Amino acid sequence: MSKSSADCDAIAVPSGATGLILLADGTAIWGRGFGAEGSAVGELIFNTAMTGYQEVMTDPSYAGQIVTFTFPHIGNVGANDEDVEADNAHALGCVVREDVTRPSNFRSADGFDGWMKRQGRIGISGIDTRALTRRIREAGAPNAVIAHNLMGRFDIDALLAKVTAWPGLKGMDLAKEVSGPQKRLWDGGPWRLGFGYEAQGGEGDRPHVVAIDYGAKRNIFRNLVRAGAKVTVLPATATHAEIMAEKPDGVFLSNGPGDPAATGEYAVPVVKALLDADVPIFGICLGHQLLALAAGAKTVKMHQGHRGANHPVQRVGDQPHSGLVEITSMNHGFAVDGDTLPANVVETHRSLFDGSNCGIAFTDKRAFGVQYHPEASPGPQDSFYLFEKFVGGLA
Repeated sequence: MSKSSADCDAIAVPSGATGLILLADGTAIWGRGFGAEGSAVGELIFNTAMTGYQEVMTDPSYAGQIVTFTFPHIGNVGANDEDVEADNAHALGCVVREDVTRPSNFRSADGFDGWMKRQGRIGISGIDTRALTRRIREAGAPNAVIAHNLMGRFDIDALLAKVTAWPGLKGMDLAKEVSGPQKRLWDGGPWRLGFGYEAQGGEGDRPHVVAIDYGAKRNIFRNLVRAGAKVTVLPATATHAEIMAEKPDGVFLSNGPGDPAATGEYAVPVVKALLDADVPIFGICLGHQLLALAAGAKTVKMHQGHRGANHPVQRVGDQPHSGLVEITSMNHGFAVDGDTLPANVVETHRSLFDGSNCGIAFTDKRAFGVQYHPEASPGPQDSFYLFEKFVGGLA
């Protein structure tokens, strides 16, 4: 059921509805709420991955966003304390087709509904997610408010005022909000069944990578460790002097949420200084965009963004295995404008969905970045070579 903004005063709550998605144009979409009660406003997007809903909900890159899952059965394997990318959920809420059922998985420690409640995140089921996804694809990702009330009581006027007042993600810096607050040594390696995340990257003669946390996924740090690095994590606001004080062999720029141009106001001068000092740099997602901005390129807001675990990316240009296609995981609503790359920066990867830029490399510096998430392993090992390339070049 939906109503236009002109009919907001006439919107009535359908019988049995305990969840609501209200778009900025006044469209109301009703369903059944689960997880926490309350309301939250953000950008409504969709994710096409068939698995990994806990990883998605805890990925800091989803800060400020409400995730529509296109796969209908979300929550059926429950939740645990290992399949997370951060201590807390960062996505504001989620929209799913089928009701969350009792979990059926030997690793489950809790149901998804209970996990969402503990995380303070709102879920809505019973939604025609295919229709909602088509709407987002055609009209772009809208601002929306997600609300859950067990009694089915919603103040439509107040919710509409809330969503229309929200400025949207363009121009918004969220990296400071999700970044780790202080320096820390990361030593956790990859996960193994029965063993969990084994420590293996502490002291020793490993190449030292300083990772700047703009909202990083933990698995990125684990893959740097797996590739042979010792990893020190610094917050998003780390200065050039603070980074160099760690005596890095290389610097990693992490993924994160929000508008790269806004984060770049304080991050780009630091990246430029690192480039001037010829420090090896590897960037992923937001880190890739910041690296491009530091080179003088521009970023743009995408119509609907790329979010899922099935995105084909082709290696292009003069590099080993050029033409090879990687199946990648993506989560970004901004992209590097490939037409603005300077002469000393070449495109190395390109999306086969829409031709957008997915990778760059400097011809005169030891610096490169990719738009996608090689740590997510949808291939499953298509993109691990990037970590080996970076860490191996530091030895």
